[in-house]
Amino acid sequence: MGRSHMEKTAQRIHEIMEESIRSGEVAGCNLLALQDGDEVMYLEAGHADIRNDKKISRNSIFRLYSQTKPITSAAVMLLLERGKLDLMDDISMYLPNFRHPKVYENGSDVPARRGITVMDLLGMTSGLCYPDADIPGQKMGELFEENQKKMDAGQGMSTIEFCDRMGSVPLSHQPGTNFRYGTSADVLGAIVEVVSGKKFGTFLREEFFEPLHMKDTGFYVKEREKDRLVTCYERAFGSDANEMYREYEVRHLCIRDHAEEPAFQSGGAGLYSTLDDYAHFATMLLQGGKYGNTRILRRETVEFMTQPQVDTTGWDNLTGYGYGKLMRICTEPGKCQSLAKAGEYGWDGWLGTYFANFPKENLTILLGQNTKDTGTGRLTRRIRNCIISQL
Repeated sequence: MGRSHMEKTAQRIHEIMEESIRSGEVAGCNLLALQDGDEVMYLEAGHADIRNDKKISRNSIFRLYSQTKPITSAAVMLLLERGKLDLMDDISMYLPNFRHPKVYENGSDVPARRGITVMDLLGMTSGLCYPDADIPGQKMGELFEENQKKMDAGQGMSTIEFCDRMGSVPLSHQPGTNFRYGTSADVLGAIVEVVSGKKFGTFLREEFFEPLHMKDTGFYVKEREKDRLVTCYERAFGSDANEMYREYEVRHLCIRDHAEEPAFQSGGAGLYSTLDDYAHFATMLLQGGKYGNTRILRRETVEFMTQPQVDTTGWDNLTGYGYGKLMRICTEPGKCQSLAKAGEYGWDGWLGTYFANFPKENLTILLGQNTKDTGTGRLTRRIRNCIISQL
């Protein structure tokens, strides 16, 4: 990165962030960029809590939602290199309700031609879907609603119970034949529990969060840290800041704000973290599985983890990217919707958190945001363009 231009680039990006807040695109955001192991940029703008005039800060805690998925993938990779599971394993070995999966085809449920494998889950080719408008999506939505009601009553299904119940939901396509974004990562979290004999959060804490010094990452936020948790917003597009953003009660995909360990620990959406914590995880991957003097994953494992399984997702905003091991991987930069580099990988979250590693440039970009239905939005693309143009 051209460091002589960094100050001007940072100023330009901060102006873009402020503009996005004023326009009603996002309520608050912060940005961390690292290259060659050194911090090259940190910026923040907007609110963590509009009502109480609390600004986004460096230690703000964000709900990662789907940015949880790369960490779940790393957990599976760790068990893979230890010989604890095989990518060709039929997942009914771990979750018996998947023993005879059905596929919704031509108006009825028919037997799947084969079972779902661990590899299918990693590539989102399992046929498992999120709650949606079609029949499989409606059935999955009913299961999520059932669990949500149990959570509201102070109970809730465990990770293994909830994910095993997904085996009764018809698949949207035959396993291994198509890409569909869905609950595959949640099921992988349950498999990690079965294989390790530990709760998913315990496994992640012992194998990743503690050795990586990710002290603010987990499936819940302790009561004493709640003041650091950003408020979630939805866009209202009114005439002033209070009308442009409405507070949104987080209940999406059975994720709720807990002060203690929840029963359902979602491998697809459940983690909380900070930019600095996630930077430790991203740095570990960028350094071939090593963080400082601590080896977390083998270099060969990280290389495998960051290669695509499917050529395309069919999503316009991911044109030029393949998908695999719960991440996007850039395969054709010229087709991407923003400046891109071949081999870059990462993922984002429903509230706008964002992670990208650039192996050849030894660069990491991380964004924290707190506005629903954001993902990789216009703000993220504009920031990427400013940074990548300096490489």
